[in-house]
Amino acid sequence: MAKIFAVTIIVIAILSAIPILRHTWWMAPDISTHGAPIDEQMSETMAEAGISFLASQILLAIFIWKFSQSKPGEKIRSFPGGAMTMVIGAFLLVGTEVLALGAFGAKAWASIYFTAPAPNAMPIQVQAGQFAFYFRYPGPDGKFGPLHPDMISEASQNVYGLDIDHDPDAKDDIVTAEMAVPANREIHLLMHAKDVGHSFFVPELRVQQDFVPGLDLSIHFTATKVGRYEIVCTQLCGLGHYNMRTYLSVLSQQDFEDWLKKQAASQ
Repeated sequence: MAKIFAVTIIVIAILSAIPILRHTWWMAPDISTHGAPIDEQMSETMAEAGISFLASQILLAIFIWKFSQSKPGEKIRSFPGGAMTMVIGAFLLVGTEVLALGAFGAKAWASIYFTAPAPNAMPIQVQAGQFAFYFRYPGPDGKFGPLHPDMISEASQNVYGLDIDHDPDAKDDIVTAEMAVPANREIHLLMHAKDVGHSFFVPELRVQQDFVPGLDLSIHFTATKVGRYEIVCTQLCGLGHYNMRTYLSVLSQQDFEDWLKKQAASQ
């Protein structure tokens, strides 16, 4: 019975690795300038974790096969140094692997989090609130008007709390419920939450950033492929979390300018 169990462990381990090796359920196609090193890091992580998993399961099966049925009177053998030696060895091995992956991963993430956006990157504000995203573009003056939390009103669609009667910079700001960006132009997202924690996730961009209430956060990216992509919240933010999503449209420069003019006309 023990030998059957050992064989079963190996079979299950091998079968579980096949979909990963064949990329049966893999990531969405990359449409960003920074996605290649992230995908490479992901592949390396999956390879190292997969090899470690298979090795541990095969070793477990060998131990079960060899030592599960001891004969009467047979001397029980122990690992040299006892269990503590095995624990220390496992700790050093796994710790070294995690530190190595972290060191290589820092390079993969550096282009997003450890470098500043270009001076000419397009600024877009994104606000997350239960249960929707809203985006704000500066008008022709290139400036955002100040926010007035006390003036936020869903009823009047003043979701950012803009005082267009007294703040000149706010008069031409453009607020939308969907996001559009020009292809091959760096975007600088300025992010804040108005209530609880949320998240901004676009799988094709390899971008996922949490909103932290009370903090202004930012990320930057460059989309390279025209298309329409889903933006989802990946933080449990309340009963309507399941429906908190919108779309990102990556457009040609001319189409983006036409879209922006259309949005400005509807304000």
